[in-house]
Amino acid sequence: MTDSGAGTRRLFSRRSFATKTVAAAVVPAVLGSTAAAPMDKPTAKGNGGEVRNLTLYMEKLPNGDMGYGLDPGQATVPGPLIELTEGDTMNIEVVNNLDVAASLHVHGLDYDVASDGTKMNDSVIQPGERRTYVWRTHAPGKRHDGTWEAGSAGYWHYHDHNVGTEHGTGGIRKGLYGPVVVRRKGDVLPAKQFTVVFNDMTINNKVAPDTPTFKAVRGERVEFIVVTHGDFFHTFHVHGHRWVDNRTGILEGPQDVSRVIDTKTTGPADSFGFQVIAGERVGAGHWMYHCHVQSHSDMGMSGVFMVTEADGTVPGGMAGSHDMHDMPGM
Repeated sequence: MTDSGAGTRRLFSRRSFATKTVAAAVVPAVLGSTAAAPMDKPTAKGNGGEVRNLTLYMEKLPNGDMGYGLDPGQATVPGPLIELTEGDTMNIEVVNNLDVAASLHVHGLDYDVASDGTKMNDSVIQPGERRTYVWRTHAPGKRHDGTWEAGSAGYWHYHDHNVGTEHGTGGIRKGLYGPVVVRRKGDVLPAKQFTVVFNDMTINNKVAPDTPTFKAVRGERVEFIVVTHGDFFHTFHVHGHRWVDNRTGILEGPQDVSRVIDTKTTGPADSFGFQVIAGERVGAGHWMYHCHVQSHSDMGMSGVFMVTEADGTVPGGMAGSHDMHDMPGM
């Protein structure tokens, strides 16, 4: 692998995000990374939260893939990370700069049929046109019949639902997908975030040695967002680290009996996420992440989670930026 020499510029802190002060940057598409989407100042109160506005551009990439981007000419695979807090509403204006009709469909959030992003509901976008999709979120609460309604918090994703077929098979294979995180108020916030999309037999539409290398400093809290697309089941595994199989990956206290795991099987359209402390109890190093279906790993479904010391070095004296894609996350 070669060092790209470019990484995400972190223009906002996770603490400022929690108080709704958000900005972001764009990362090079070649890294297959995601940047947090920039949202303007809230325009009103939504469903107990803020109403925010965002613009996405759907474009063809030089290698023939397709992606969503925050500005013209800056589409990435995966597309930008979109974050909300339960109660927020997001108005997303999508501009279609492709030569085919395409759309935006989201999992896990609330929306009307006009924002479904399907041909069936006449909510796709023709080439050269634009459309606004409205996503809503809600906090947990009791229904009128006394049963409990879960909130929107979780690790979700969005994708095209029209290119190639009415289910967006061609668009997804080409890279029209991206991550969504909905927080619960008071959630612990990570220092960096990494998105891994198993898309058929690729990771972020790449195979090793071109899969992304994720970089963190030992002791940093990092968040992995994992999404699966395509026709195959995969098993996500990251070496040297483990997490709790719940909504956040974090134990809720000494009495929490949730399973602690280091692998998770995931099928088409599944999504999950978790937080870990980089190098906790195992130290700095080049830690592999991969699909643990053996034949899938052998075909290139693997990458590196590089944990450096504070000075940028890893065991053996190699500087953190040598021979690796430098992808520090958010």
